[in-house]
Amino acid sequence: MKRARRAAPGPLPVLGLLLLGALPGLWTVLLRREAAALPEPLPPAGQPPGRWGWGRSAAARGESGGGGGGQKTFRTLLAVPAAATGREERDGEERLAVTDSPPPADTASPVERGIFWSRELEEQVPPGFAAEEAAAWLSAARAARVASLERGGCGRSSNRLARLSDGSRACVRYGINPEQIQGEALSYHLAGVLGMQERLPPMALALVEARGRQWEPVREELRGSHWAEGAVVSLTRWVDNLTAVVAPAPWGAEPGAGRRLQPLSAGELVGLPPSQLVELVQWSDLILFDYLTANFDRLVSNLFSLQWDPRVMRRATSNLLRGPDGGLVFMDNEAGLVHGYRLLAMWDPYNEPLLRSVCVFREGTARRVAELHRRRSAAAELRRRYRAREPLWARLGFLSERQAELLQARVDFVHRHIAHCRAQAAVL
Repeated sequence: MKRARRAAPGPLPVLGLLLLGALPGLWTVLLRREAAALPEPLPPAGQPPGRWGWGRSAAARGESGGGGGGQKTFRTLLAVPAAATGREERDGEERLAVTDSPPPADTASPVERGIFWSRELEEQVPPGFAAEEAAAWLSAARAARVASLERGGCGRSSNRLARLSDGSRACVRYGINPEQIQGEALSYHLAGVLGMQERLPPMALALVEARGRQWEPVREELRGSHWAEGAVVSLTRWVDNLTAVVAPAPWGAEPGAGRRLQPLSAGELVGLPPSQLVELVQWSDLILFDYLTANFDRLVSNLFSLQWDPRVMRRATSNLLRGPDGGLVFMDNEAGLVHGYRLLAMWDPYNEPLLRSVCVFREGTARRVAELHRRRSAAAELRRRYRAREPLWARLGFLSERQAELLQARVDFVHRHIAHCRAQAAVL
């Protein structure tokens, strides 16, 4: 039996199919011509850097005073491939934009020799409290009279906001016990030994004497404060326009079950915009500083709270604020050294993993740690600086022998950790 032959298609159906296949190409050509006719948008103009206590307000910068509800964590940024990271600006707020073009080939690496922030990046870090300005404020604050004391704005209910006779303001902190004020003062001067004092507001000690020249104008307010006569308090320079800070990744990402902190190393920095890298430079100093002082009242307290509040890392970090120019301000360090060293067994299970999560450092910080390790002089350098720069140091005394040994041991641990990071970077 013969098979029936299929009829060949006529010329009209064939022509229709050819026209249908050509439509996408024609549409693409038209779109390209239209895009080529449009003018290229101009890049947004840069903003001049601010200074401490001056510059744009949080509202003008599009920031929330309640702790950065609109901020992004670095885990979000790290999820964007390096070749697809761009920036755009809308309504004054910088955002990430996904583009199809790779980053420029001549973009400088943020890390040098595997573990150190680049010099170019460090030069972009806001200067903070310059040494000369801090010294001038401290000298003026010690000589000024306290014109008024106000409640609120300075932490605990026992603290006060003071207006000084020279017109400046200061937070007056009255410790629950003297070791808190001692820890605040020693932490401030240890930051000087480490070369990061510009991140802490200037701080001086003062002696409460109701009939003394400095406190005589506020004698009545002192009676209501319940401060003990002769107590030592701290005067910390008040800074305007500070905003809350949310921890970036790898510390600020919402944790899963059994999640461990992932080390911040050079490989995790590819594709991050300069503003985020500049903040990470400051965070690396902060975490190292808090480990040395055993300060549990900052990021460590947030980590501790994860056991009952899984979203705590997405909220503002305790005792850490951001200045108008983007610089971080390490506030309220009274839990450091003295108080923190008494509670090492409780808080080191959080402080130590936090330190291990950092494998990129400021070279100057690493160099100072190495010198303190080599000379075994951490306590001696701190004592020398404290006695030379704080007239009331003897009122609170210095670290005990055991506390001095703990400080040196923690310096040695940091030095070994930096060496470990260097060895790891060498094999990658």
